Amino acid sequence: MDIGALIGLITAFSGLILGFLIEAKFEFTALSGLISAPAASFVLIGTIGAVILSFPVSELKKLPGALKTVFTIKHYNEVDMINQLAELSEKARKDGLLSLEQDAQSNENELIKKGLALVVDGIETEVIKDILERENELRESIHESGGKIFEAAGGYSPTMGVLGTVMGMVNILGHMGADTVALAHMIATAFVATMYGVLFANAVYLPFASRIKVKAEREKMINDLIIEGLLSIQAGENPRIIKEKLNLTLLEKMSGKSDSKQEQLEEVEG
Repeated sequence: MDIGALIGLITAFSGLILGFLIEAKFEFTALSGLISAPAASFVLIGTIGAVILSFPVSELKKLPGALKTVFTIKHYNEVDMINQLAELSEKARKDGLLSLEQDAQSNENELIKKGLALVVDGIETEVIKDILERENELRESIHESGGKIFEAAGGYSPTMGVLGTVMGMVNILGHMGADTVALAHMIATAFVATMYGVLFANAVYLPFASRIKVKAEREKMINDLIIEGLLSIQAGENPRIIKEKLNLTLLEKMSGKSDSKQEQLEEVEG
């Protein structure tokens, strides 16, 4: 589990509670003023409804996978991946591609596992490249859809909070004959809806969207390295050359040069 995501959530909500307690001079009974089932129901259900209305079912089905990305952590990085691909290259160069069959079955990375299986089976280079790139694009689309859904929720949530407050104020205007204490309590409850809307948007939905985007970009970077490395292994390239190529590719991607080159190429082709 990605502890960072959990710590972020706890910190965000703890900050709200602590600030409220300081304002209330640490009267813990005042915390009950932050709790409103009607306001929470209106904001949460209203936001969910707006999101469902905004996206087709095919996109919504990708949400669990994207949500899993928020709370899971990959136990490998770019450098480790390059070293692993270099080791596989040395093994293939020494004992042949068929020696990678066991690695194809036991490797923890699904893309490497699939790619090695294709290499061992002697599939053509272009076919392997096409299959792995489509797999990479599919995973990227899952993250992209999840990020867009959470971004949309982050936009709808504050609006739902304001609507909840407006509805509460309408209810208050209908009870103007009530005593002052009761009216004050009703006003406070009405504004809780706005707080919920802003809180969920800025402490949950939008941070989730940002986290998914960052993790997706890193996963794509690693997957691009894997695809390039596997194709080089199949071509029988020198392990040292493969490692140097992948390190250069990594540096280009991290500096953004790879993207700028692609954009220039597209402009020339256009």
